[in-house]
Amino acid sequence: MPLNEGSQHDDAPHEGFEKELGAVLRSTGEGFSTEGRRELVTGGLARGRRRLVRRRLAVTGGALALAAVGIGGVYGGSLIGGGKSTAAGVAAAPTVRPGDKVGSPDAANQGMGQIPVRDIAAVIEANTPDGEWQFDNLGGKGQSALGVYDDGAGKASVSVGLYRSAGGEGEAGAGQVTCPSEVHVSFDSCTSKTLAGGDRLMVIQGYEYPDRREDTKNWRAVLLTKDGFLVDASEHNAAAQKGSAVTRENPPFTPAQLKALVTSDDWRPLLAQLPKPEKLKADPGAALPSGEPSGAEIQSTLRSLLPKGLRVTDKDGNYGYGFAVVDDGQGKSLVEINVQPKMGDVAHQLYGSGNVTILPDGRRVKVTQQAAEKGGSGTVMWTVDTMTADGFRVVVSTLNAGGYRKAATRAEPALTVEQLKTIALSPKWLKEPAK
Repeated sequence: MPLNEGSQHDDAPHEGFEKELGAVLRSTGEGFSTEGRRELVTGGLARGRRRLVRRRLAVTGGALALAAVGIGGVYGGSLIGGGKSTAAGVAAAPTVRPGDKVGSPDAANQGMGQIPVRDIAAVIEANTPDGEWQFDNLGGKGQSALGVYDDGAGKASVSVGLYRSAGGEGEAGAGQVTCPSEVHVSFDSCTSKTLAGGDRLMVIQGYEYPDRREDTKNWRAVLLTKDGFLVDASEHNAAAQKGSAVTRENPPFTPAQLKALVTSDDWRPLLAQLPKPEKLKADPGAALPSGEPSGAEIQSTLRSLLPKGLRVTDKDGNYGYGFAVVDDGQGKSLVEINVQPKMGDVAHQLYGSGNVTILPDGRRVKVTQQAAEKGGSGTVMWTVDTMTADGFRVVVSTLNAGGYRKAATRAEPALTVEQLKTIALSPKWLKEPAK
């Protein structure tokens, strides 16, 4: 059917920044979570000068969609960094302002792609089954297109975004095509594989809301080409990503059809129009904070401190954060840790109330045992929050479940409070991070 410029989206007033980033911000939904880590969030919120920590922790309730952009990566319009997408992470925030029109001088100056939206829409239509399309902003320019598709079985929101991986090499965007952990992301199916020729593909069938408060499904396919381009397609079983009633049981395109869409050779001429990575400006505030251990260091140290007899069934980490799902034979239990240097200026906020002990060496230790705020049925969270006299903070939490929004698998977590203290107070965390 011919391309039409539509106005059927419930979010029509937000045609600038939000729509341009729609595909990447929906990367496995809102499942990247700081849930249950309220004490950790408090410190990040209070430290305005630590911009990276602020971006990672200053969001709550599963709204950490920017984690999809990647740890240490830069989103400068058309560039996506390559951190792993399975844990709460961060990227440099785009500097295009909400309300900026795609294709405006402001957007162009910030390294946004200047591909005619009509051309992106035409490729989408040519590589999907017959149906009626209504696309937004067909007269504009950018690097994504958002439309409503109707095959007669119910209207559906569909978007495709085109990006470069950081550094222009395929491996740099590997996190974008790696299936996430179910600890933080709710999905029914996810596959990730290398295609003939070297391109990598992830197809995930998940949900717009991790708590399933609405029945909106989000199915997504991401292709990472061997020369470093990303084609990111997303579809819903509703006419808009949010705030629109479900119109059908499933999104319209099958996983095979999503694959066919993102792997089409028709994208090649459009991908070639994206700005070169060296022309994009990195956010100077996105540098990793000094003293935070890497994900590998977090995992290595955490594993060495776990009690004997625990089997690790899932794990991941990034700078300053890590998790492990452990099982002692009596049920799974999630263990999370955050390591944050230079947090002394918010110590009075973090340890001003509750069950707080001050050790002879000046370290503060706060213990919290409560129902998990975002846990499933019967889930509790135990937390030990520690800080040295010079502001080095280590926080360890555990659930009696294998992840957030999952029902309890046991009466209590697999680790006791004393074992959490042993982990959090270990001198291993104070060692100089590996260079």
